[in-house]
Amino acid sequence: MSRVGKSPVALNGAEVKVADGLITVKGALGTISQSLNKLVNIVVDGAFLKFEPADESREANAMSGTMRAIVANMVHGATKGFERKLTLVGVGYRAQAQGDKLNLSLGFSHPVVHQMPEGVKAETPSQTEIVIKGIDKQKVGQVAAEVRGYRPPEPYKGKGVRYADEVVILKETKKK
Repeated sequence: MSRVGKSPVALNGAEVKVADGLITVKGALGTISQSLNKLVNIVVDGAFLKFEPADESREANAMSGTMRAIVANMVHGATKGFERKLTLVGVGYRAQAQGDKLNLSLGFSHPVVHQMPEGVKAETPSQTEIVIKGIDKQKVGQVAAEVRGYRPPEPYKGKGVRYADEVVILKETKKK
């Protein structure tokens, strides 16, 4: 059996409902749902969830670990939430959150306006910092990647949008 799939998921005060091929986790920050895989059986054991392969196939074994990781992220998102921090490096690079839109000045001839999807919020503690928050880990990561994709860090000066923990290795300039 998958080593990841063997360990149970602690609910930490979240409510879990398994019905009609759908698992729903409800927590302090909201509700999130995911369709279930037929190769995985979920057992609710008090304050823990256990994942078991439905048969002895290799695919069922792998999917038990995958479903366990997905549901663990759902529980974490519904109780604590996820956030991704981005930093703008460059002269004149600015960000401003306005409702469900993120206005970016990234050195283009026009401002870039990024529409936030439902369930994801952006905050700007300063003009060069962006914090993207939400309960769905996949959506938060995807939005952060899209914002970074407008102007990824370039290798010579390091200007652009980067993750707060990202290390950009600068290239040496051409010598005569």
